[in-house]
Amino acid sequence: METIKTRCLIIGSGPAGYTAAIYTSRANIGPLVIEGYQPGGQLTITTDVENFPGYPEGVSGPQLMDDLRAQAVRFGADIRSDYVSEVDFSSRPFIARTEKLEILADSVIICTGASAKYLGLDDEKKYNGLGVSACATCDGFFYRGKKVAVVGGGDTACEEALYLSNLASEVYLIVRKDHLRASKVMQHRVLDKENIHVLFNTNTVGLYGAEFVEGAHLVEHVGTDNERRYDLPIDGFFLAIGHKPNTEVFGEFITLDHTGYIKVEGAGTATNIHGVFAAGDVADPTYRQAVTAAGMGCKAALDVERFLSEQA
Repeated sequence: METIKTRCLIIGSGPAGYTAAIYTSRANIGPLVIEGYQPGGQLTITTDVENFPGYPEGVSGPQLMDDLRAQAVRFGADIRSDYVSEVDFSSRPFIARTEKLEILADSVIICTGASAKYLGLDDEKKYNGLGVSACATCDGFFYRGKKVAVVGGGDTACEEALYLSNLASEVYLIVRKDHLRASKVMQHRVLDKENIHVLFNTNTVGLYGAEFVEGAHLVEHVGTDNERRYDLPIDGFFLAIGHKPNTEVFGEFITLDHTGYIKVEGAGTATNIHGVFAAGDVADPTYRQAVTAAGMGCKAALDVERFLSEQA
C-alpha cells in the first residue's frame, strides 16, 4: 500500500468537494480529493439543473460536475477515483485508508453527501431522472401543469407536496399508513390544499411508461379483505421518505446528530475534531441544494486555510 502525505484531504466530491478543491488549490494548499463511489455525487444522476447560478440555459447534472471538476484540476487539485474505507482522526496527521493508499493529512474536509432513501423498486432505478426524483425543489419546475405523486407521510413529504402543488396541476401524496406523521400544522396545510389528494393505506409496487414515467402501480389496504390494485396516471414520482448521510466510516471520531448528520460548529464547518471540517449534504439535513453545498465547500476551504496558517 502506497503512503502519501497531503496538507488537505477532501473525502468525497460533488459540489461541496469540488468547490473546496478549487479554493484550497488556489490557496496553494495542494489538496488531495478522493472522489468516492459516485464521483460527482448525486448530480451525476440528475438530467437537467436549472437553478445553479451561471447557467442561464440550464445544464445537465453530469456536465455541471465535469465543469466543477475541471476547474479544480486546472488549479492543481490531485483528484483520484477511489474510496475511503477507514479513518483514524485520533491524532495528527490524520489517517485515511483506501484500497490502494494510506493517506496522512494535516487537515480533512468531509464531503461524502447524503443518499436519498428509495422504496427498493427496480422501476426507481429504471426511471431515475426520467420521472423519478428525490428533490422537489430541484426538479419540480419540470412538472408545471402536470400530475405528480409524492411518497411519504412525514414533514418532508408534506413540504414536498405543498411545494409541488404550486407548480403541478394535481399532487397525490401516497401514504403507507392510515395517518400522516407530519406535524399538525403541516397536516392541515396539506389536507386543506385543493389540488393535493392524500392516498392513505397505499403502497407503490411499480411504475410504468414507455420511456418516461407515465404512472404508478398502487395497492390499497395491502393484505386485507379490502385490498385493491389500480394504476395512477402521473408524470412525476417524488421520493420523500428521508435521506441517509454517508457518515458510517466517521462515526467513531466525529460527532453526529440523532439522524447521522455531521454536527458542525455554528455557521462554520468545523467538527468536534480540531482540523477536520465537513461540507455539503453530509452536514446539511435542511437545504440539500447544489448551490448551498458549494457554498459550504467554499467555507470549509477557508476554514482549512485559516487552520493550517495557525499551525505553521
